[in-house]
Order: sequence, then structure tokens, then C-alpha cells
Amino acid sequence: MASWAEFASAEPALASRVRQRFDIRKHKTLATLRKDGSPRISGIEVEFADGELFLGMMPGSLKLYDLERDPRLALHSPTEDPPPGNSRGWPGEAKLAGYALEVRFDDSPVAGGRRFRIDITEAVLTRLNNAGDQLVIESWHPGKGARKFERS
Repeated sequence: MASWAEFASAEPALASRVRQRFDIRKHKTLATLRKDGSPRISGIEVEFADGELFLGMMPGSLKLYDLERDPRLALHSPTEDPPPGNSRGWPGEAKLAGYALEVRFDDSPVAGGRRFRIDITEAVLTRLNNAGDQLVIESWHPGKGARKFERS
């Protein structure tokens, strides 16, 4: 597992592109596991600060209960459609997988709010190549490094 800073240090260019995809809009999609093991997706805001990636949760939220029970998660960037008539203009999407670890949160804007940092186990950037005819998938795993492949 790795902090955001460790990922950015190991693969600065890839981390920068992943962050750009997450920064395009405020709301991201979080996947957690319900009590019965089935997936739950929820909207969420994240914060990049102090070399970490943080999630904030309101008290009593189902995603909070999910992460208390099982800290595994996946986080998907906001998505953008390509410009009309220009499928080559699709900017791509980013995904992270990891574990949520609770951290102290004294200044929550919501009474009883909780904060978690993400220990990253995987980062993925999916986009089109310059010609727009192949999907490019770049991924990074702690201890394994980055890899890139294209497929049509």
C-alpha cells in the first residue's frame, strides 16, 4: 500500500495525469462493500492534502458503515464525454483501489464527521491514444511499478 505522495514519487507523470482526471469535477464515485458482500456505489468528495488522499464521511452514512466493517474501496474519477463529433477528444478516466484508514478529524464541518486517508493498492488511467484508435491503459501497483498496454 502507498500514500498519494509515494505514488507521485514513484510515477510522477502518471500520478499527475490521474490527479488531473480527479480534479475535473467535485464529485467522484466511491465503491464499498455492503454487509452481505455486494457492492455499493456512492457519490463522494475527496481532498488531496499533505501527500495524502482523504475522504470525508457524514455520521450515519451507509458508506461509513461499509468502510468500518471492510476498509476496501475503489474510487472512480468524474467522467467527461468527448466533444460532439470527436471521439478522439475523450480525455479518459482514472480509478484508484485501496484501503480506507481513519485519521483524526478535529475540524470537521459536520458534527461527528469522519475522515479517512486512502492507502493505494492500484492506480489506473484509461484513455485513447493520439490517433484515437486504441485504448491505452496505464496502471501502477506499489512494489510492482507501472505498466502500459494498448488494445483495440
